[in-house]
Amino acid sequence: MSRSATEGFHEPVPNAPAPLACAYGGGGLFGIAYLLGVGEALVDGGVALGAAPAIGTSAGSWAAGALALGVRWHDAIDLIGDDIPRVPDPRSGRLKRVATEIFGDRRVPSMRAVVCSLPRLQRVVLHGADHPVADLVAASSAVPGMLAPHRVDGRRYVDGGVRSMASADLADPATNLLVMAPIAGPMFGPAGRLAERVLRREMREWRLRNPDGNLWLIRPNRSIAELAGRPDQLFEPERAKRAYDLAYAQAAGILERWNGTYGDGATDATDVA
Repeated sequence: MSRSATEGFHEPVPNAPAPLACAYGGGGLFGIAYLLGVGEALVDGGVALGAAPAIGTSAGSWAAGALALGVRWHDAIDLIGDDIPRVPDPRSGRLKRVATEIFGDRRVPSMRAVVCSLPRLQRVVLHGADHPVADLVAASSAVPGMLAPHRVDGRRYVDGGVRSMASADLADPATNLLVMAPIAGPMFGPAGRLAERVLRREMREWRLRNPDGNLWLIRPNRSIAELAGRPDQLFEPERAKRAYDLAYAQAAGILERWNGTYGDGATDATDVA
């Protein structure tokens, strides 16, 4: 079985744990904006997110690729926002074309993306060493019923968020795991709280495999959550632009706490937002 067909389990990483690893969750265009708002602010503050091994799901795969390749939100928003379908589009290749405009044919060996294979909707991890970023994001964000599945090596894949919004349990071994989850906490009321419970269970599973690792969870504050009260609003470019600005501002406080405690050996999941 190739690395790009790793289904339902975390493939062990033979090297020593990285100082920092990241897991980026899904959330539509809003999610990309949120992740890049926080992520770019952390990078601008000296946190080396782009060099960290990362796993991304749906919107999170776009963020993982962008942060690794130095693509900024303002470089990508018009390309992505102008091509979001307003009705279901069964034509194949739409996401791949947009992603190729943004990322070209570049690969990021430190990046992985979570997708769901058809027809059984099993979680699959695609590896950045094996496929271009454009293929990873097209497969990981092909929302069923809205966009056509994306083929990689002849297999059809759809949005990884069908099975898990963040797949934090599949994150790389690390001294510090930074989990960014656009759909958690105050987002969507009870639905967001449920998503966070699932996410925290995944984080506990990661901790069982990495008992010495520190966990960090970042998700929208209430001001950001108020921008999107319904799932369809996750795909509105103007809301996403406002989310980016608020997320960048939110990260100022996150950065202060991160710099104050990074590597201090916390033993429990740490909410930094």
